[in-house]
Amino acid sequence: MFTSVREDLRTTLEEIRTAGLYKPERVIATPQSASVSVPSGDVLNFCANNYLGLADHPEVVAAAKDALDRWGYGMASVRFICGTQEIHKELEQRLSAFLGQEDTILYSSCFDANGGVFETLLGPEDAVISDALNHASIIDGIRLSKARRHRYANRDLADLEQQLKDTQDARRRLIVTDGVFSMDGYVAPLAEICDLADQYDAMVMVDDSHAVGFVGPSGRGTPELHGVMDRVDIITGTLGKALGGASGGYVAARAEIVELLRQRSRPYLFSNSLAPVIAAASIKVLDLLESADELRERLTANTKLFRTKMTDAGFEILPGDHAIAPVMIGDAAEAGRMAELLLERGVYVIGFSYPVVPMGAARIRVQLSAAHSTADVERAVTAFVDARATMAG
Repeated sequence: MFTSVREDLRTTLEEIRTAGLYKPERVIATPQSASVSVPSGDVLNFCANNYLGLADHPEVVAAAKDALDRWGYGMASVRFICGTQEIHKELEQRLSAFLGQEDTILYSSCFDANGGVFETLLGPEDAVISDALNHASIIDGIRLSKARRHRYANRDLADLEQQLKDTQDARRRLIVTDGVFSMDGYVAPLAEICDLADQYDAMVMVDDSHAVGFVGPSGRGTPELHGVMDRVDIITGTLGKALGGASGGYVAARAEIVELLRQRSRPYLFSNSLAPVIAAASIKVLDLLESADELRERLTANTKLFRTKMTDAGFEILPGDHAIAPVMIGDAAEAGRMAELLLERGVYVIGFSYPVVPMGAARIRVQLSAAHSTADVERAVTAFVDARATMAG
């Protein structure tokens, strides 16, 4: 049977390559950092979600090593059987306090967190209203539920209000949005979304994976940035970006929501507990965030410098001030070619194309970090200019 299937799969793979959509995996031989080693040599890393540079921070690494000695390597169980340690409860309490929510539940990833919310909370008599550019994990999570599905154009408040009007017969309504849209760097208008939720008696859920740790006056994410920490009902997020960069996710929410998730959320009930070493290291990250103003300021400065210099050099970057700086290319093959040329010049970036972004909107998503120096940022801009000249001729 597989002989015929193999040929079909090979044809599909070749079509992906021909269209310039093939996504190779580059292997790095060093810890995640501002500079990494690849087979061609040492390169500047401008494509990791290591916003605050904590992935290889000495104190985080030390906390992980200590946790291995105290708590062991893994739990070999799910939480409700025998997979809950004191370290898990401590991390949940710390995240709740940091995010201003009543309780928190840990997952093995934010993808699982988003996959476990909708089916648990919503049924056929309910409606979920989702931003059109929400992360794939939100889209998949919504598909798992039996709720009525509605979508509004990205950050379009008039369209959102129309969806709320169209769903007034629903028992429960949940508005869900990314806090920061990962392919564009756009920030959701949470204050206005909360206003509409209040007006139409809906709940609000925010996936703040690309914001917690560095967005907002004290790094508490987009709800803090917009002054709505007490008005957002559910926050999902990851431990795999600014909060140390390992893995793991969470839902921080109203106490009753978290309690129900502990009873019925399938990715939580049927997945092994978060490794204790990750839990302990994440607690250390939260300790470091209490005095991370300098890191956040450095990230802001690096972001502004890169966006300004690239714009001055004639590149199209989607507007905003987030550390995600999408350099728009358009053609998928050209984006891949530019990424290769940049790697040859010592700058590690990735070209993003369909289905990660819309067809014809390929880009190189540059991600700034507090770990980058001013010289690193300027070198990256120079590499972009040189690569563009090579492609032109």
